[in-house]
Amino acid sequence: MNGSLSPRRRWAALSVLVLAILLLAIDGTVLYLAVPSLTEALAPTATQVLWIGDIYSLALAGLLVTMGNLADRVGRKKILLYGAVAFGLASLLGALSTSAEMLIAARLLLGVAGATLMPSTLSIIRNIFTEPAERTRAIAIWSAAAGGGAALGPLVGGALLERFWWGSVFMINVPVMLVLVVAGVFLLPESKDPEPGRFDLISAALSLAAVVSLVYAVKHATNTGVDLPGVVALLAGLVAGVTFVRRQRRLAAPLIDVDLFRTPAFSGAVFANFVAVFALTGLLFFFSQYLQLARGFSPLRAGLAELPATLAAIGVVALVGVALARLGRGRTIACGLLLTAVGLVFVAVAEGAEQYVWLALALVPVGLGVGLAQTTTTDAVVSAVPPRKAGAASAISETAYELGVALGIAVLGSLVTLLYRNSVDVPADLSGADRAAVRDSLASALTVLTPGSDAAHAAQDAFTHAMQAASLVAAGITAFAAVIAWRAIRSDHE
Repeated sequence: MNGSLSPRRRWAALSVLVLAILLLAIDGTVLYLAVPSLTEALAPTATQVLWIGDIYSLALAGLLVTMGNLADRVGRKKILLYGAVAFGLASLLGALSTSAEMLIAARLLLGVAGATLMPSTLSIIRNIFTEPAERTRAIAIWSAAAGGGAALGPLVGGALLERFWWGSVFMINVPVMLVLVVAGVFLLPESKDPEPGRFDLISAALSLAAVVSLVYAVKHATNTGVDLPGVVALLAGLVAGVTFVRRQRRLAAPLIDVDLFRTPAFSGAVFANFVAVFALTGLLFFFSQYLQLARGFSPLRAGLAELPATLAAIGVVALVGVALARLGRGRTIACGLLLTAVGLVFVAVAEGAEQYVWLALALVPVGLGVGLAQTTTTDAVVSAVPPRKAGAASAISETAYELGVALGIAVLGSLVTLLYRNSVDVPADLSGADRAAVRDSLASALTVLTPGSDAAHAAQDAFTHAMQAASLVAAGITAFAAVIAWRAIRSDHE
């Protein structure tokens, strides 16, 4: 495939794939700032608000393996273009929603369509860039778009909401998807597995049940704490996952070749990818709250304040080739994770500084390290299989990414909440309801405490200290993953 496309055609095709993943990443976070205005317009219940946010990621994560495998069989270009059309139509439905139920349905369809886009983009890259160094650069650009899109989501949402109604955060997808489809028809080559074997519907159902149940259990525990529904979902996910793995070992044409995980380099790369996303997403989740609630930044200014990490991740495109040539893949991944850990330590220290510039400087090694680790781990996973199986391998990488997002927010976000509640000083002269509000979260505390008062400053300090501790925990986990990557993943020079 690499030889059949000119260099100009390959990079033009990559621009279409980057546009798809950029829009998909933006869509994952653009809704955050629109929640207040859509709540006013549609009057959803608290449970419906949670489903509006969660149903997208549940559908996306649950269907990645199935859609990646389907793309290998039907054709990656065909699945990508059909998915893009579906994504545009679902966005239009979301923008024009007149009820919470209608918006939930639209978000569900967006997740289903998104699941066709993510593995298709990566598997097409695997097929058109067969030369290793060139493919690594292409994946670096793809990774920068994925990470940059997630960070740009709040910025795009804030800019749109200042001028238009809440549905504009969905409507913007429509013209972009139209451009993507038209350009994709002419620029993208078609590829698929010439001998795919029989598609196993039972395996598809088991993978969906396993991932959705596990992600739901994590999100449910984050929102409401540990209870019976969350435990049942966790057990159901584990049972479905074990059954899925056992079934794959018996099938002649499995959805996922689980024996790949017996190879330390492959499983180490998947784990490193998961940890890198876990650390970055968990950091950004509570870091956004810190900037707005503890430092008093507006949502738009908070989004801009996070840009150093995004810009550093984009800078990896220029560095990854040099790093691989000098260090090899395993050591590059390990150094990326170690750089992330060092950056997280710097963030913990800088969060107590008065000047924002120290935070900006601390975010640079975080973004650089995550970008380096994510690019090289994704490349390692996709390169571990022949091009005809690229969709299934891409789905493994993307599933690790989505689980990293879910668990990063759940674990680190819950840790921040727990540490805050254990250290916040609640004024004795408040009523019972106000005391509970102060103890619940910094956001609710600032609604009952006088702005600028000693009590408000004490609550902000408690949240900042919780943030610092959670950043150090994330740094420790990332450093541990760096050791595993150094030992498990080969470092033959590229």
